[in-house]
Amino acid sequence: MLDRLAGLESEYETVLVQLSDPAVIADQRRLREASRRHRELEPVVLAYRDYRGVLADIEAAKELLVDLEATVVSGAAGEEKSADRAMLRAEVGGGEARLAELDERLKLLLLPRDPNDGKSVILEIRGAEGGEEANLFAKDLYEMYSRYTDRVGLKLEGMGADHSDMGGFNQVTVLVKGDEAWSRLKYEGGPHRVQRVPVTESQGRVHTSSATVTVLPEAEEVDVLIQDKDLKIDVYRSTGPGGQSVNTTDSAVRITHLPTGTVVAMQDEKSQIQNRAKAMQVLRARILKAEQDRQAAELSETRRSQVGGGGRSEKIRTYNYKENRVTDHRIGLTLYKLDKVLMGDLDEVVDALAADERTRQLAGEGGGN
Repeated sequence: MLDRLAGLESEYETVLVQLSDPAVIADQRRLREASRRHRELEPVVLAYRDYRGVLADIEAAKELLVDLEATVVSGAAGEEKSADRAMLRAEVGGGEARLAELDERLKLLLLPRDPNDGKSVILEIRGAEGGEEANLFAKDLYEMYSRYTDRVGLKLEGMGADHSDMGGFNQVTVLVKGDEAWSRLKYEGGPHRVQRVPVTESQGRVHTSSATVTVLPEAEEVDVLIQDKDLKIDVYRSTGPGGQSVNTTDSAVRITHLPTGTVVAMQDEKSQIQNRAKAMQVLRARILKAEQDRQAAELSETRRSQVGGGGRSEKIRTYNYKENRVTDHRIGLTLYKLDKVLMGDLDEVVDALAADERTRQLAGEGGGN
């Protein structure tokens, strides 16, 4: 491990030089990559330097202890020697405890990084089983994520929404920007189940409905090569509520990626150009995610497992209003604070899922930094 850490420290020094190189500063792609790698390496290198410093202090204290043991004195000098010996032994003990802490921290820092860490996220929420109640629940999830992202300093931007008859969402798509967007939201993908009395229920019976959440890492143009000849672009008149010109011009855009059959439609903006830009943004993200799934065997089922069939029996999480309970079925976590979770207090759930992932990695699902 120490040889690997020494190599990472050397790479860190190289990255620092790059960040002050005018040629790198002038190239946005190289600067972005160097800045990203600097953020990744800095906590590892700082912990490694702390480790080396503590190790050096322990070795120095042990040498002094050996020298002290080799001298023979008596009387007042002997008492002073005993006090010095006790102090050095305490220093060695405290240093070894600190060393053990740093060793565990370094093991965590050296766990394989998710290739999507640092990316912004495209979040798609759809009503699934349960009719209009599912669409209303999709809106509740959207509002929960809006509050959560605001709490943790991420920026949420609307990309498109298909409103349902009672004010819910058949589907809503948002872009979440920030360095921690993927690491905080990647666990949210999958079917979410709700148990409550719907506003459409006249006899007070509890119904079970579901909505699906898909989490896609945003893809930049350099991540995915999409050729114009592979695209079929249709324009049509927008439908639904909107401002002036939304329903009177062919501003809506539907883009089909012919090699994969991926289809994205956008109509929220008044400008055809703006709708096309947003549609391409979502299209790149979907194609990138599909390619990542194809390349990595352990991720090959990720997107399908996220969306699933949207059925009530399929779920990653259950929201039970009567009991004020939220349960994440993947890790068996149950919290009786649904009201707070819906207000955006998702930290306890996200932290537990991240801890579970680290535990499984430490148990053998390894890789490189």
